[in-house]
Amino acid sequence: MLPVTPIPPERLEQLSRAVEGLSPAQLYWVAAWTASIAQGQRGGPVVLPTTPAAEAVAADRLTIVYGSQTGNAKRIAEELAQRSESAGLTVRLLRADVYPQRELAKERHLVVVISTQGDGEPPDDARGLVEFIAGKRAPKLPGLKFAVLGLGDSSYPLFCAIGRQLDARFIELGATRFAPLAEADVDFETVSEPWLDSTLKQARELLATASPTVRPAALHTVPDASCYTRDKPFAATVLANQRIVSRDSDRDVRHIELSLEGSGLRYEPGDALGVWPKNPAPLVAQWLDALQLDGAREVTHRTRTLPLAAWLRDECEITRLSRPFVAALGAISGHAELTQLLHADGKAALAELLANEQPIDLLRRYPARWEPEALIAALRPLTPRLYSIASSRRAVDEEVHLTVAVVDYQAHGQPHWGAASTFLAQAGEDATVPVFIESNERFRLPADPARDVIMIGPGTGVAPFRAFVQERQETGASGRNWLFFGNRHFARDFLYQIEWQQALKDGALHRLDVAFSRDEGKKVYVQDRLRERGRDVYAWLEAGAHLYVCGDATHMARDVHDALIDIIAAHGGRSPESAKTWLAELLQQGRYARDVY
Repeated sequence: MLPVTPIPPERLEQLSRAVEGLSPAQLYWVAAWTASIAQGQRGGPVVLPTTPAAEAVAADRLTIVYGSQTGNAKRIAEELAQRSESAGLTVRLLRADVYPQRELAKERHLVVVISTQGDGEPPDDARGLVEFIAGKRAPKLPGLKFAVLGLGDSSYPLFCAIGRQLDARFIELGATRFAPLAEADVDFETVSEPWLDSTLKQARELLATASPTVRPAALHTVPDASCYTRDKPFAATVLANQRIVSRDSDRDVRHIELSLEGSGLRYEPGDALGVWPKNPAPLVAQWLDALQLDGAREVTHRTRTLPLAAWLRDECEITRLSRPFVAALGAISGHAELTQLLHADGKAALAELLANEQPIDLLRRYPARWEPEALIAALRPLTPRLYSIASSRRAVDEEVHLTVAVVDYQAHGQPHWGAASTFLAQAGEDATVPVFIESNERFRLPADPARDVIMIGPGTGVAPFRAFVQERQETGASGRNWLFFGNRHFARDFLYQIEWQQALKDGALHRLDVAFSRDEGKKVYVQDRLRERGRDVYAWLEAGAHLYVCGDATHMARDVHDALIDIIAAHGGRSPESAKTWLAELLQQGRYARDVY
């Protein structure tokens, strides 16, 4: 018997990436293939597998493709794959960026689960596939039967835009729906659960004649009941809650340290921490006052009965405005200007309203007599907030650190708060916070520790790069680390300044460029610093560096993306179109990763 030789972590990570998205049959083929190579190294013949497992690859199957920014679409796709395999179907589950586009013309049964980001953009891992399907090279698909589940946030006007676009485009290409387009809001389970049931039922009927030769029952394992998840969070104890901006800063940013001791939770740099918040008590009081309702009144909704105040504090989304709430308020209040916003010609005004107002503002502006049951039905369920983890587990052991910008401002003469940031800011030492780990496989350090990394993180977007630098230092990675950081004021808002200076001194950070927009006559942002350092940025990228961006998706991420295209064109001798293609290739290769929100 051969001795068992552990695979080095970096090689194991490479292997994991290589086989990600392969079908059960393909995984068995790979296992047989590697076994044959081992046999060859022992003097035996190397034979490619020709077992029924390999033949099943070409059999009739259900292909499930997902595009996910925060992990929700991935979870739903994985659940559909697990249920389908348990029902005896041959399944291929693929992330959108590893789906072989040339195979689309051959697909017969396809399910797409995809989210929409911000102002109608696809998730980063689906950009290439979405562009391909929308473009001139997309094949005709007369033999395809498909289903699409779109995920989105009705706080944005282009709700589920990518799901709708794909659904319509498949029809244009000649495909046929086997299930109607489904659209899920942030409380996606209310749509995804019945969708999973109905889609699986119809997929089984479509594939009833298929007889898969391989059904590995252990491909998708059911998590142990003791695991802490989104639906079963861990009560993490607050170890530290420190303000990390100066007293005269007009913003409140906190460094928060939580204990994960005893949870068994593990995370990697680039992952996020999910936090289940409660709404601020003063905001709940504002709602009850504006509506002239009794918080102690018992309200029944979907088989649950709670006092109205408890619904508003613990269960309902009351800090984020959504299109359905605008529609409900318009119907109850009778104000025509609200219903007008929902028409096509009100799209721009609705977008501005959703971006700049909270529900309480509209309740005051458009008084209406709400029945408590109707109010709760009109509100979306409170959902967890995701924060980029600001620590390396190798550096802090059974702790997890966060960098939190507290939402607390005045508007219309009234105080306004964010839900999770206020909840965290008010959590003193020894308080507990319900949390879970949200993996982000698209935002990982290079498998090769000798690769250089460029990190662009203004404001609290610097959080994951604190984890990156800690991890690279703890593992002794030989690659260079370059950080671009930006904020308003050097003296007030330089987050983790002492740590960065120490990292420079220790050699854990090799370059640091900063931009403070309110300190100079002309506003300077990280994209300006990028352009100033364009020659070196391009040289690093040309030599194989990985590039990471974290922070605001609406303005910063777009401006940085445009700056990178300019840099590649100027210093790489490329046309703007060629520069865009080159940057898109970096994204496809995983060398350009974004964690934007």
